[in-house]
Amino acid sequence: MSAPAADRNVDFEIARLDDYLKSWLGGAARTQVERTSGGMSNPTYFVTRGDWRGVLRKQPGSVLMPSAHAIDREYRVLTALQGSDVKTPRPYRYCEDREVLGTPFYLMEWLDGRVFQEFALTGLSPAERSECYRSMCATLAAIHRLDYQKLGLGDFGRPGNYFARQFTRWSSQWEQFRRGDDDNPDLDKIVGWLGERVPESQTLALCHGDFRIANVMFDAKEPRVIGVLDWELSTLGHPLVDLAFNSQAYQMAPDENGGLLGLPLDELGIPPEQEYLERYYELSGARERLGRFHQVFAMFRGAVGSAGVAVRGDQGNNVLPDAARIGRKLARAYAKRGLDLIEEGSGRE
Repeated sequence: MSAPAADRNVDFEIARLDDYLKSWLGGAARTQVERTSGGMSNPTYFVTRGDWRGVLRKQPGSVLMPSAHAIDREYRVLTALQGSDVKTPRPYRYCEDREVLGTPFYLMEWLDGRVFQEFALTGLSPAERSECYRSMCATLAAIHRLDYQKLGLGDFGRPGNYFARQFTRWSSQWEQFRRGDDDNPDLDKIVGWLGERVPESQTLALCHGDFRIANVMFDAKEPRVIGVLDWELSTLGHPLVDLAFNSQAYQMAPDENGGLLGLPLDELGIPPEQEYLERYYELSGARERLGRFHQVFAMFRGAVGSAGVAVRGDQGNNVLPDAARIGRKLARAYAKRGLDLIEEGSGRE
């Protein structure tokens, strides 16, 4: 990451942040802020003040769901993970005082590394891609191996009925996000299919909730993960949901959130899906295997989350000027891929 050259696209008074940082860091340096291209849900900013630099994450100006944009949960899990086998940015401070920036926010370490928006990892050699995938897979397995009780996260999610609760929550969100011009019959069919197949499971682990390539930072030069970002959706849940979300790129096209479908994986140095899954099973010690329900459920969540991006775009409350269009496009793409999995029977039972 390079230091921001100028302030741009900032939705709060920088002078207030400057006062806050001065009370903490001291000195008379000028605070500079630049909004990043990430943080589709919780706005994210690079902040510099003299020789100090950090990253700021805050709630958006308007909140669609009471349980969404959980900045406090992000800060808590980042704090708990320090010193663990999972690399994350170091959290600095959490501020719940809305008088400062208008919403709660926190500050964390600014990591120097690379973030890729596409699973194809453009610009890397086949050997580098292969190592990046090995490191990403090992990182996901490490998250799921963590003893969340020892980390002080025993109350980070409710035990039991995880799939039932998640299905109810995301189905309710879809009903809220649905607009007259946002008809998505594929998503409605998925909701009906999932509703008849919600499984019981007592398996519980710390889950990231949105473990995809854009939320993993690699070293600036080496093909290894140096930090896992964007823990907004983290909770105690079923680890196979994380795995399904991470591996759904194999069913998505390159123009559908940077998927891999149709690309020459062998030439690119990217492992085939089954090889990637088997490596995860080995590293995590998982006894259960990814099934069709998990895969469809991941597409369902991706579709509903994208519908939420579209709504925030309509409200002008997103980092991308065309967020509404992109959100609607992705919502339909995720739903179509989920329905393909159902109709083709290509998932794993």
